[in-house]
Amino acid sequence: MKNNTEEKKNELLTVVNMDEPLAEHFSLGEMLRSYTADLLGINNVPTAEQVDNLKALCQHVLEPLRQQFGVILISSGFRNVRLNRAVGGSPQSQHMRGEAADIFVASPEQGDQMFAFIRDNLQFDQLLYEHKVRNGLRWIHVSYVRRRRPNRHKSSSFWY
Repeated sequence: MKNNTEEKKNELLTVVNMDEPLAEHFSLGEMLRSYTADLLGINNVPTAEQVDNLKALCQHVLEPLRQQFGVILISSGFRNVRLNRAVGGSPQSQHMRGEAADIFVASPEQGDQMFAFIRDNLQFDQLLYEHKVRNGLRWIHVSYVRRRRPNRHKSSSFWY
């Protein structure tokens, strides 16, 4: 049987403060923003537990990355189940737990440097450097697990 505090952590937030700081340079709004959600009218609202996971991701991975490289653009942060399905995300995507973010990469050199910095200096669960050859888009997917299990420190690159 779950206690009252645990149940509240798993309820959707009724009020979302988009300006809520998750780390020095990251806000909740930045991690919830989604063009696809806006286009399809999807209310991409997390639970308190998912917000806590986003805070851990920002504090342990994204903030140190920003300190090293300056402003970084999050192209995908939290996704609820409906949004994850709409963007073709994995049914087990860590984005749905608030544990993952995709980071826009402006150039191959920047991507290589960011990937190496995260891999060699930070705690993370999964680190993927992804590149779509047909359109040239590049991004880094990174996740951080706060409580479920130890972070795996698993990294790889994908070109497709």
